[in-house]
Amino acid sequence: MASVADVERSIAFYAQLGFEVGNTFAEEGATKPAWAWLYSDRAQLMLAAADEPVVADQQKVLFYLYTDDVPAARASLIEAGLSPGEITTPFYAPRGEFQLVDPDGYVLMITHT
Repeated sequence: MASVADVERSIAFYAQLGFEVGNTFAEEGATKPAWAWLYSDRAQLMLAAADEPVVADQQKVLFYLYTDDVPAARASLIEAGLSPGEITTPFYAPRGEFQLVDPDGYVLMITHT
């Protein structure tokens, strides 16, 4: 579960990565959800509205997402208007990986299966 500044904004961001909303919760009388459960195939992610400001450079968690085709995944994110990093090939990802930063500063590493 990741603490985020705006659950709706994060839902929209993760939708561009193929995540769908499984459920949301909003406090009675609230206009925005305070919690969401997202899923994509076997991946699941919960988002919760942060109690304090979310400081992007203090997010110390890496989320790994796996794809069969790293270059195609990067190209589709660029086409969607996002700004993924360059593909690198560290020893543990010989077919490449790249990073994408979400609206709250969480780093998503996209690599091959």
